[in-house]
Amino acid sequence: MDLQLSDRIALVSGSTAGIGLAIATTLAQEGATVIVNGRTEERVNHALKSIQQSVPKAKLQGIAADLGTTAGSELLFQQVPEVNILVNNLGIYGAKAFEDISDEEWMNFIEVNVMSGVRLSRHYLPLMLKKDWGRIIFISSESGLNIPVEMIHYGVTKTAQIAVSRGLAETTAGSQVTVNTVLPGPTRSEGVETFIEGLAKEQNISAEQVEKEFFTKTRPSSLIQRFASTSEVAALVAFVASPLASAINGAALRVEGGLVRSIV
Repeated sequence: MDLQLSDRIALVSGSTAGIGLAIATTLAQEGATVIVNGRTEERVNHALKSIQQSVPKAKLQGIAADLGTTAGSELLFQQVPEVNILVNNLGIYGAKAFEDISDEEWMNFIEVNVMSGVRLSRHYLPLMLKKDWGRIIFISSESGLNIPVEMIHYGVTKTAQIAVSRGLAETTAGSQVTVNTVLPGPTRSEGVETFIEGLAKEQNISAEQVEKEFFTKTRPSSLIQRFASTSEVAALVAFVASPLASAINGAALRVEGGLVRSIV
């Protein structure tokens, strides 16, 4: 299927690893010009090389900027004044008991996970509406629907992303601009891979056993009973970013392996 992205410019925040890198790679494969973002030049350059190895003819630009801050966002806007596709992927996570989460940690999660997307959307959405075409996609999580007790602050920010996305979609009525949210479930990203390997070594069992136990005890409602790959998530994002997805707007699209027990 041709996703008709060859003349589009896409920005993927936090795209030096994991789901973000997979999204950037998939969009490049589909012919889009992709702006790769990370906090350091080293990480950005490493990601650019990785994408170019997979997609030799990839059209890429790298921007090192901390988009969890106002200053970092302003730096990005100076270098990239306009895009057709914005993927708000930047995010942090970490398990911590609710009573141990400080105000500073709450605010940091909100700044990175929520405000980064707010700032980027506030800048790029009016330009998309002016040209009457654009895509904004927030990468949330099934944790936005099922708040995880072990990281409530993370779940709250993922719920906030869904709310912001739906609210912004309402402002696009009658236009060729869409705003949607994608909700991955447990995904075998760089961080998860390291976590699995660490547990396997600690418990002296295989990585496969760790994965099986995770879905037996921690996420038993998963229908696929495995971690999704980053490329599986990226495939949905690329479709939603394309002109072919023009009738999808204001939606929260799940790619969580059936983990959420809901018919809608």
